[in-house]
Amino acid sequence: MSTHAARLVVPHGAAAAHGHPSTVRDGTPAPPPPLPPLPPVRPGSPSGAAPGANGRPTPAAPASPPNGRPAGGPGGQHFRNVLGRFATGVVAITALDPVTGEPCGMAANSFTSVSLDPPLVAFCVAHTSTSWPRLRSAGRLCVNVLAEHHEPVSRQLAARGGDKFAGLTWTSSPGGSPVLDGALAWIDCSVEAEHLAGDHLIVVARVHDLDAYADRGPLVFFRGGYGRFDA
Repeated sequence: MSTHAARLVVPHGAAAAHGHPSTVRDGTPAPPPPLPPLPPVRPGSPSGAAPGANGRPTPAAPASPPNGRPAGGPGGQHFRNVLGRFATGVVAITALDPVTGEPCGMAANSFTSVSLDPPLVAFCVAHTSTSWPRLRSAGRLCVNVLAEHHEPVSRQLAARGGDKFAGLTWTSSPGGSPVLDGALAWIDCSVEAEHLAGDHLIVVARVHDLDAYADRGPLVFFRGGYGRFDA
């Protein structure tokens, strides 16, 4: 078998432009020429740094945070005010308590689809929630998309203590969880994973079945209050 030495091909005129040969005799690329020294930094240069007493650049002062807020991050109230401009729907997450057999649930507006394959959804739960431990232990959950007339239902499910299902009518999903009367849609699912995120948990759930029922407007949450969608 014959062998051939590797050869670096350089476009015509490139070597002359650099002022040195592009290869040496054995076919190995020659080292590039040394770079010219950098000019001294001067006041007003694009680097934004003026030379100090020792001739080295003096670091520029850090920029002031916008609106005078501390650089450590926004305060809780300001965070809520800004994020409240993002309108969301409202869902009721329901299940049957495996110990008592009674329905349990909670309201949430941090709900989203995650994946089509496999079908996954997600919602966020505060660490302080007293309803989530009961829902988690049930294994199977149902996410009810609330309609515009469900504001009292959402408030009832969001309240602490008491019978959250008092006066509510519901049927069972294929997985056995409550589907609230008049819900726009229901999503039967089970907990796939939980991820710690600050003062909340991000719960990922696998969808087993789902359907849409009512053809009416959704319940909307915007700037800390409930509203309706006006098409």
